[in-house]
Amino acid sequence: MGKPDTRRLDKAIRLTERKLEAVRNGEMWPLTGQERRQVLRALAGGSYKVARGKSAARAERQMDSVSTSAETRLIAELTALQGERQRIVTEAAKDKAAKKSSGWW
Repeated sequence: MGKPDTRRLDKAIRLTERKLEAVRNGEMWPLTGQERRQVLRALAGGSYKVARGKSAARAERQMDSVSTSAETRLIAELTALQGERQRIVTEAAKDKAAKKSSGWW
């Protein structure tokens, strides 16, 4: 019995880590469509306020809120993927131990 096949999960974990890092750097590509719309709406509203000579604090808070929620979503996704990977590895180890202990010697 070989090692458990976790390549698919490892790839998904690496991708999620890249997405999380990108969100922390303020990039837009890892955001969902709804999150992108919220950011663009806040950006447009904030630029309108600035053009009128008013404060764009509310728009900045909205953008920070979207970023925080995206980060929370990605952290939860990463935790779930890592938990699933650990479950597969543990299950494979149990199977291997059971196979060894059931030997005829």
